[in-house]
Amino acid sequence: MSRYVEVAPEVLFWVAEFQSPSGFTKRATNSGMAQFEEVIRQELEESMKNELEKLQATATGVEAEVTRKDFEGFKKLFHRFLQEKGPSVDWGKIQRPPEDSIQPYDKIKSKGLPDNIASVLNKLVVVKLNGGLGTSMGCKGPKSLISVRNENTFLDLTVQQIEHLNKTYNADVPLVLMNSFNTDEDTKKILQKYTHCRVKIHTFNQSRYPRINKESLLPVAPDVSKTGENADAWYPPGHGDVYASFYNSGLLDHLIAEGKEYLFVSNIDNLGATVDLYILNHLMSQPNGKRCEFVMEVTDKTRADVKGGTLTQYGGKLRLLEIAQVPKAHVDEFKSVSKFKIFNTNNLWISLPAIKRLQEQNAIDMEIIVNPKTLDGGLNVIQLETAVGAAIKSFDNALGINVPRSRFLPVKTTSDLLLVMSNLYSLNAGSLTMSEKREFPTVPLVKLGSSFTKVQDYLMRFESIPDMLELDHLTVSGDVTFGKNVGLKGTVIIIANHGDRIDIPAGAVLENKIVSGNLRILDH
Repeated sequence: MSRYVEVAPEVLFWVAEFQSPSGFTKRATNSGMAQFEEVIRQELEESMKNELEKLQATATGVEAEVTRKDFEGFKKLFHRFLQEKGPSVDWGKIQRPPEDSIQPYDKIKSKGLPDNIASVLNKLVVVKLNGGLGTSMGCKGPKSLISVRNENTFLDLTVQQIEHLNKTYNADVPLVLMNSFNTDEDTKKILQKYTHCRVKIHTFNQSRYPRINKESLLPVAPDVSKTGENADAWYPPGHGDVYASFYNSGLLDHLIAEGKEYLFVSNIDNLGATVDLYILNHLMSQPNGKRCEFVMEVTDKTRADVKGGTLTQYGGKLRLLEIAQVPKAHVDEFKSVSKFKIFNTNNLWISLPAIKRLQEQNAIDMEIIVNPKTLDGGLNVIQLETAVGAAIKSFDNALGINVPRSRFLPVKTTSDLLLVMSNLYSLNAGSLTMSEKREFPTVPLVKLGSSFTKVQDYLMRFESIPDMLELDHLTVSGDVTFGKNVGLKGTVIIIANHGDRIDIPAGAVLENKIVSGNLRILDH
């Protein structure tokens, strides 16, 4: 016999009947539902503890200690997962942030720069989130090793940016990569090519947590190995894991001992996330008692960003509100560009001593993201994750800075890749900037169809990247190829029907055109 019991937000789980059903049921009846649920939580936690101990026993050598630390973190997360009920926010308590809690970038920039820029740069550490694979773009291995511009990978561009800073200002800004067990080995092999660059590169690994069966709430892994059939049994638990992993690695203490004070953390696939000297100077010029411990770069929301997390005031603190936390009745309100005008770029500036203090106090509070997955064999699992920006409410004097859109240039798809490979951008010392030849600073909207999803297929469909300086909107669907030196202007829509193929000839200039399946070119 089984019971269907609600033990966590929006998730109903089958809970197996326990060994003494009559006594158990009696207790539940006498003590009420709350105690009944508490007993079930305790049973689930005990079962999880036992399973983790069995898994731990299969680890040997160095792996045993790493696994022990990972499991300690996972147990805390699982405990909170079982405790939390209902939506994590009360919609009625959400307020707009106070005016002074989100500063315009121009105000920060107007303070200028100090005479000795090296003195502030030497307090900085750059952390790139490097745990993701390139699978969504049809690539094997770490996403950071995909070529994005002139044969340069995301990682190449990052190293070039920091080396340029270090050489220009005679500074010592180190690069720290947070790898996952999916990316660590391949990344370390590649790092050898940067040994002669003027950048110290450190790495640490994000935790490895067990995926859990959606029904039993127990790990699906039979042992700690991560190869073969076990490969799908583990996951890196989101970028919120950066605080604990950084601390556990010993690297946080090492960098504080070197005199470092702030880290700038961002996704490695956001090509707009370069070190900003004005924001850094703002942080370093605050009086000691008023030091801002956390800055979140936000930017104005457009229709394309309606799902992005936003900053709100909640319980007297700045708080990141993600779409997954919003009650269904208020999702449209959350997506509204008029009510929530900004979104989180995930470019964050955080005090290193504050991370150490909060980590040691176990005081970093991040909402749990419950991410359901279906494994190849059809098994339904869940993975518990956290997001790095959600910790903003745990830090003192947190601040949002409304930055230009140019600081948010993520490459998630080949549509994004087309933009950054094109003449819309120029590349200088690892940084991409919008070409001065483009008359208006907005980025065109590009939607490439499923024939372009994989990088390899995408590259075969373009003999050369089209001229896009005057493009507003491009939609391509079906079997379409582009010859050399094609120009795209205004709104261009190219749709090859099933079974048809469209080859845009070399040198063609399409301006406000619709190209349909039978190769008719129409004015738009």
